[in-house]
Amino acid sequence: MRLVVTGREGQVVSSLLEAGQLAGVDVIAIGRPQLDLANPDTVIEAIAAARPDVVVSAAAYTAVDQAEDEPDLAFRVNAVGAGKVAQAAARLGVPVIHLSTDYVFDGSASGSYVETDATAPASVYGATKLAGEQAVAAANPRNLILRTAWVYSPFGKNFVKTMLRLAADRDEISVVADQWGNPTSALDIADAILHAAATLHRDKDFAAFGIYHLAGTGEANWSGFARHILDTSRVSGGPSARVRDITTTDYPTKARRPANSRLSSAKFASAFGWSAPDWRLSTEAVVRRVLP
Repeated sequence: MRLVVTGREGQVVSSLLEAGQLAGVDVIAIGRPQLDLANPDTVIEAIAAARPDVVVSAAAYTAVDQAEDEPDLAFRVNAVGAGKVAQAAARLGVPVIHLSTDYVFDGSASGSYVETDATAPASVYGATKLAGEQAVAAANPRNLILRTAWVYSPFGKNFVKTMLRLAADRDEISVVADQWGNPTSALDIADAILHAAATLHRDKDFAAFGIYHLAGTGEANWSGFARHILDTSRVSGGPSARVRDITTTDYPTKARRPANSRLSSAKFASAFGWSAPDWRLSTEAVVRRVLP
């Protein structure tokens, strides 16, 4: 199986390259300048040249606050570009696995979101990712759209690495306590994608395409997530600091964040027989890898 993934340096791309090597799967990452989602004319040719069995649409415009000032660029990448990736896969007769986000919801639900819940993005980023889901579904009927949330890993910039960096310089860190979600390791996302891709490649008659939620098992607020990161770091000989709970209004951002980002991944577990580990275990594994 040859897995072609869009992007070169994102957390999921880096995790897929590592996981593919360990699993003996040929994972090919293609990105700029060969493939530039902001220039959709480059997409189809680049993907066709890579000869995929399955395409993973992982590249995206992810600067959530900056998107409020660059809505056209965010839409061109996250909606038009994503649609072109799915179209390229369709022309080659192969399925596409597209990564989306919890930001398609406004966060007003009282429990965990399921795939059939109404979407209502409250930010430009969320709106462009929802438009991307729609473009992917329209371009390629053989699509898996995987919504995930609160992604972290040993790669790139993310919440885990930020907490460890701040703890090295501060005695106390203020972290929002009124936003809830599922911390999700990109290492786990990569494992799930490889598992799902193998199913699609093996089962040419697979019919359960569509939207799935794929997030870490268990829930936390940001401050609880931070405490577990720093407790793990302290036990492992790394930096630690006190965590002070604050509210969303104490930490204003240009783009509105959902107060509730909890996603139920039961549908994915039922369809593919795969569930993410408890988020605490996955966090501990990443912290240990990040520490020097």
